[in-house]
Amino acid sequence: MRNCLLTACWTLTLASSGHADTPADLAKQIAIIQAVEPEGVGNRNAAAAFQVLSRSGASSLLPLLSAIEASNPIARNWLRASIEVIVERQIASGDPLPLDALRNFLKDRDQSPAARRLTFELMLSIEREATERMIPSFIDDPSNELRRDAVTQIIAQGKRQMAGSMEAAAQSYRQALDAARDVDQIQEIAKAFKEMDLEIDLPRHFGFLTDWKVVGPFHNLERAGFAEKFAPEDGIDLKATYEGKEAEVKWQSLSTMDPYGKVDLNKPYGKLKEVTAYAYHQFDSGMAREAELRLGCKNAWKIWLNGKLVFGRDEYHRGQRIDQYKMPIELLKGPNTILVKLCQNEQKQDWTVQWEFQLRVCDATGAAILATNRGVSKATQE
Repeated sequence: MRNCLLTACWTLTLASSGHADTPADLAKQIAIIQAVEPEGVGNRNAAAAFQVLSRSGASSLLPLLSAIEASNPIARNWLRASIEVIVERQIASGDPLPLDALRNFLKDRDQSPAARRLTFELMLSIEREATERMIPSFIDDPSNELRRDAVTQIIAQGKRQMAGSMEAAAQSYRQALDAARDVDQIQEIAKAFKEMDLEIDLPRHFGFLTDWKVVGPFHNLERAGFAEKFAPEDGIDLKATYEGKEAEVKWQSLSTMDPYGKVDLNKPYGKLKEVTAYAYHQFDSGMAREAELRLGCKNAWKIWLNGKLVFGRDEYHRGQRIDQYKMPIELLKGPNTILVKLCQNEQKQDWTVQWEFQLRVCDATGAAILATNRGVSKATQE
């Protein structure tokens, strides 16, 4: 319904004619759109504001682009539609667009990644060749969407080079790997490395944590284990023994050789049901810094950093993927403790067997942050 309303407004606006002026209350109209909420709340007012904004002149483009960062996804759709209508009308009428200002906005890495991506797409429609020449400069861009285009070009270059010089192809693929942040591109690069018989340490590249201490199993009867506080949550003592689900349990080492860092708790404990276990890792950071924990998991889980709960999710077997959950954190200089609680439920279908997680530490762009105490990876590429 929301998309239908937006499309109808867009069509009506494109069909209308009239002189395009920047409204005196531009900021007010933007604020009305930014106030829109899920389930259609504020949509009627947003539609009226859209009509005003989309009839405004090209001088409104930069304020509208700048408003994207502080807007929710629904408001962004309205703002994007307004911007696209203005640009399309300017092109159709032959009226000028502020190309220099748009170009500078695109180059400004402090602007919203979403707004810069939209600007890039607009510039492609206006001056494709000149805009495409900018793509190589995105290779280290903080916007993953723009960086992706630069990596795509380098991967394509590597493919062409494989027919002639394997050395040149390898150099291109290494450059692409250093810049890539999206999993599908990294997997494509890893496949090329394998074809060239070159080694690649994917866990290190991603920053997956591969060496753990684990303890369990504790109970998860009637899924109560997620909320219950077992002994490891009171503090980590790797020499301690605890009362487990059926017997005393103690900490043991568990390392993974999975190229994507999957830690499989079925390996030390067997394919159990209605159980809980903990995994502990010490991450030594070379400096105090902002970072992200990124988790993939299809079981119920909680994560603590330095004894403080970061986040948790009490649901089971809803799929797993790399970077499924992103959690901003503050690393301390020196040792940081990471504790993962992982619960397995009572379901017995084949697709509920997995009791595993994958966790990595990275910056906001997805670049790996490696601990100073990180060991040599033994993972194999698949």
